[in-house]
Amino acid sequence: MSEPGTRPDGEVEIEVVDLHKSFGDLEVLVGIDLEVRTGEVVCVVGPSGSGKSTLLRCINQLEEPTSGTVRVEGTELTDPDVDIDAARRRIGMVFQAFNLFPHLRVLDNLTIAQRRVLKRDKAEAERVATANLERVGLLDKAQAYPAQLSGGQQQRAAIARALSMEPDLMLFDEPTSSLDPELVGDVLAVMRSLADEGMTMMVVTHEMSFARDVADRVIFMDEGAIVEEGAPQQVLGSPQHRRTQTFLQRVLDPTASHLGDVDDRQG
Repeated sequence: MSEPGTRPDGEVEIEVVDLHKSFGDLEVLVGIDLEVRTGEVVCVVGPSGSGKSTLLRCINQLEEPTSGTVRVEGTELTDPDVDIDAARRRIGMVFQAFNLFPHLRVLDNLTIAQRRVLKRDKAEAERVATANLERVGLLDKAQAYPAQLSGGQQQRAAIARALSMEPDLMLFDEPTSSLDPELVGDVLAVMRSLADEGMTMMVVTHEMSFARDVADRVIFMDEGAIVEEGAPQQVLGSPQHRRTQTFLQRVLDPTASHLGDVDDRQG
């Protein structure tokens, strides 16, 4: 894998221009501009409520932006005439909740969308599913039901399900936040392997070590805006903005007292 922050430039895979999103009177995104290039791993960090997950959901059009433009591989997903279902097939998404069908075995969870959306026959869908279960270390669980898996295994199955649609890029929305600490490592290891393979990835995460070690670029968001972005060693190791500094102090040393927080939003 390339050193973090050193991956060569590729084509623009995701382009977001002046993106705004409001829920009623609450403005959640306030003019986001960003690009993600082919093969790049971008981690988005920031406090809860900063708009990180909403940004990801707007990119995939699970939330409709209030204004602004989102393009994926040159297709404008915010165009009302776009075939959004066709566009979404190129985008794999993994959520905090695993969203596996509890009544289906793991293998069937991986084949159902392939057969219904991609129109693959059963044998081909199972071949792809089996390969992806092996890829995430779950081949021995193919005939199990989700309830028979640990949380970490369910999340790895969800990743394998997304990969079985053969997406061009992957969006991860805090994929480890609902896991017990001892289960986080296996999921992050799968994500690291995807980065090694050159998968374009945008990851909303609180896992600072993953962002530091794997990301090519880190974006820090607060109050619906991008406050700071750059190579992980710069944003996480030597942040320039007071809000980034305060956030990292809280995350890296949660027991410390932050008596100066009242002035943080002036930074």
